[in-house]
Amino acid sequence: MRRLLTWLAMLALLGATPAPRFEVARPGVAFVFPRDHGAHPGFRSEWWYVTGWIDGPGGTHRGFQVTFFRTATGIGADDPSAFAPRQILFAHAALSDPAVGHLLHAERIAREGLGLASASRTDTDVAIDDWRLRRLPDGRFATHVAGEGFALDLAFRPTQPVLAQGDAGYSRKGPDPREASRYYSMPQLAVTGSVAEGGQRKAVTGTAWLDREWSSTYLAPGAVGWDWTGLDFADGGALMAFRIRDARGATIWAGGTWRAANGATTVLGPHDVSFDPRHLWHSPRTHGAYPVDPLLRIRLPGGIRTIPLQPLFADQELDGRGGGSPVYWEGAVTASGARGYLELTGYAGRLKL
Repeated sequence: MRRLLTWLAMLALLGATPAPRFEVARPGVAFVFPRDHGAHPGFRSEWWYVTGWIDGPGGTHRGFQVTFFRTATGIGADDPSAFAPRQILFAHAALSDPAVGHLLHAERIAREGLGLASASRTDTDVAIDDWRLRRLPDGRFATHVAGEGFALDLAFRPTQPVLAQGDAGYSRKGPDPREASRYYSMPQLAVTGSVAEGGQRKAVTGTAWLDREWSSTYLAPGAVGWDWTGLDFADGGALMAFRIRDARGATIWAGGTWRAANGATTVLGPHDVSFDPRHLWHSPRTHGAYPVDPLLRIRLPGGIRTIPLQPLFADQELDGRGGGSPVYWEGAVTASGARGYLELTGYAGRLKL
């Protein structure tokens, strides 16, 4: 049953054709906070996605990601039973430690309700068993997740305004206007808390990026995966850039947002973003070939900016096959004057279930 539910959730997340009963992302809809920090069960899929760098004693640097997903199954809408699996929640967490050389990874999944999992409709408060991500009364976000060999207890303090992606939060993902999401980010989060690893718990600080996105049709029919990055620059700037790829590796759609240190924002369209592979890292486990150090180019009003991305270490592949989930690469990266995360999907088999 655990694997069946995972496949069902991932099918919704990765762009299955929505039934008419699901809401569609549309332009011209303003965000309302704190309501939009919470869940949107009328949309088919949704995620709370936190990535970042944590700095520990002795100048150590590690990456982390905590992601909670919600998906509406379309099942049981007319069934009053509490056992009807109307909403499924699942979560991934990973720690990227160069001293380990691969991801420490864990996951959770449960149907909403029955004391197993919940996602507040009024503010960020999503939980599966003892895993939780919530927004505190003082405006910080806080999480607790734990897996074999690691645990994260972190708080994230906003230092900048919310960054609406795309057209005021309407983010196109393909040539069909319905292939879109509602999407905002919170870059430059100040991280405090502790990390337990190898039986030792240590205090950490750092920077993080929170992405919030909900959609009912995320990918175009010919899409096999995407490249995405979120970068926090040392001067206070922030960049999100992505591209959706087809089976030949060609770009179906691309976009992003650049917010300079002075707050000036540039929305990037399909012709403003390119990810150019430089080298491939070959996974010894899945035989996936990932461009883990791409050359990112973005077109700004002053001209083309070239940003070479460099991974913290090569093997940051998240292999979720043991729990019935896909395989993808998601890791900490640096650039000139910046650090953040890079996500590469569809390189170890098409992201289609």
